[in-house]
Parts: sequence; structure tokens; C-alpha cells
Amino acid sequence: MATVRSLKIKTSTCKRIVKELHSYEKEVEREAAKTADMKDKGADPYDLKQQENVLAESRMMIPDCRKRLEAALEDLKGILAEFLEETDEKESPEIDEARNTIAEVEKVFETTEA
Repeated sequence: MATVRSLKIKTSTCKRIVKELHSYEKEVEREAAKTADMKDKGADPYDLKQQENVLAESRMMIPDCRKRLEAALEDLKGILAEFLEETDEKESPEIDEARNTIAEVEKVFETTEA
């Protein structure tokens, strides 16, 4: 049974994971710049290797985060469809918020696939 509460939870989950994904993407950019700077300055090979490991770990987090976002999006779509099916309510702030979040998440996937 879909409730307003479960709809809010699924919506919040998607929003949180989108923020997390953007955070990881920024971290990868930051770490890549730091690695390039270290190479340019001729840093110690050991330090450079450690920095490359940090960059690799950051890059590994993005696919994982995407998978979790895809799963959360499917959960949200499912709970929204179930909620609309079970209730006569077609418009509410929660429903609008869920629809906006779905559109936002789908944009994230479109921009990265293009």
C-alpha cells in the first residue's frame, strides 16, 4: 500500500542520491586537477601513485552511485503509480514533488548519456 509518507521517503532518497552523485563528480574533477598539478610539478613518484589511487577510488564511486540512483528512480516511479492508482488524489504537493524529482533524475541520466 502506497502512502504519502512512503512517497515522500522515495522522493527524498532520489534527491539525496542526485546530490551525492554530483558531489562525487566534483570530487573526481578536483582530484584529477590535483593529480595533473602534481605531475606538472614533478612530485615524488610515491606521492603521485597515492594521489592516483585516490582519484581511482573517487571514479569507482560514480558507477555505484548511478546504479543506486536508477534503483531509487524505479522505486519512486512504482510507488507514485501505486499511489495514484489507490487514491482519487491526482494533485498534491507530494505528487508534484515526486514528478519533478523524476524529471530531474531523468535529466541527469540524459546529460551523461549524450
